[in-house]
Amino acid sequence: MQRIANLLAIKDNKVLLLQKPRRGWFVAPGGKMESGESIYEAAIREFQEETNVIPHDIHLKGVFTMVIKSGDRVVDEWMLYTFVAKGVEGTPFEETREGKLAWHTIESLKTLPMAQGDRTNLVFASTKQGIQYGTFEYTQDFELISETIQMSIEQ
Repeated sequence: MQRIANLLAIKDNKVLLLQKPRRGWFVAPGGKMESGESIYEAAIREFQEETNVIPHDIHLKGVFTMVIKSGDRVVDEWMLYTFVAKGVEGTPFEETREGKLAWHTIESLKTLPMAQGDRTNLVFASTKQGIQYGTFEYTQDFELISETIQMSIEQ
């Protein structure tokens, strides 16, 4: 099972998002974990490689199982670990081979084009306390079939 770590940077009530060229969807910068790497290390490494920015005050915000189905058959499955950074240092790239980077208002997470599971994940990560967990099931065309969400909030 593939493991993916991403990181949503928040600064001045805005989030740094990557617009992927294939679908034009917006995502938090991230990517595949390397062998022996912790989820924390992977999130920071992938974020820095894709943005040219150093994240600060980093916290885990979500752990998700992503399932791609064809009918009743599972054709792909991976784990996604989402972190949030409450500040950054540096100037982000404008564009890389991964896509275009830009700051967007937190409110725009509700309307920008993206996978529905990413929307659920990133809105929570940027606006709520605690950690969110869940499973998202998609068709092979990334249409959401179902989502199951849980969360924990430290008192």
